[in-house]
Amino acid sequence: MTTASPPGRLGQSSQVLAIDQLRLTAVVNVGVKVALVACFAVAIGLEPDSVEGKAMGFRAPLFLAPAVLIPLLARRRDWEPYPHTADALASAPFLLDTLGNLLGFYDSYPVTDDVLHALNWVLLVGAYHAFRFRNVSYRSDAVLLGYGFGAIAIVWWEAMEWAVSEDGWGGAGGLSLTYGDTVGDLVLSSTGGLVGSILGLALLGPGVRS
Repeated sequence: MTTASPPGRLGQSSQVLAIDQLRLTAVVNVGVKVALVACFAVAIGLEPDSVEGKAMGFRAPLFLAPAVLIPLLARRRDWEPYPHTADALASAPFLLDTLGNLLGFYDSYPVTDDVLHALNWVLLVGAYHAFRFRNVSYRSDAVLLGYGFGAIAIVWWEAMEWAVSEDGWGGAGGLSLTYGDTVGDLVLSSTGGLVGSILGLALLGPGVRS
């Protein structure tokens, strides 16, 4: 006697499960995390001029949290295969942001902030779908769910930046944020989230049945 799978549950048809089993995916995941830790080691240990007033000590535990929490959660819940795709995509935005500060791109090239707000939300929403499609096969609402996740994430990110800028928590009181900056970031990140949601469905979700 066979038991029907619960509606929306997904077997091996998910593309992300196959990607998670690739050795290359595991190597990329480890590389992203090693690079992120190395960037903070340089930023906090050597304190180059490019990160002055950027509150790298305040950022470190927040930015490194996904790199630590995801492996712990995966081990506790015995996820197989290991979610290398989601893990790497969740840490990649923090690596790019940290590199942008460490290399002085934000100061030398003002467009860096706009580019990374869009790109990082593509990656972040990709991470959302990489987790979601390990268990769920619904396609019809996937794009809107990912878009909504990205929109909520940027609202809270901007709220945190405002709090840091106004109150100077962690030494970041020198952040020069304006109303125009905030609105622009909301639009760019939510748009990046929409793109990431479309790509996440196409590249990580279940294949379209003929």
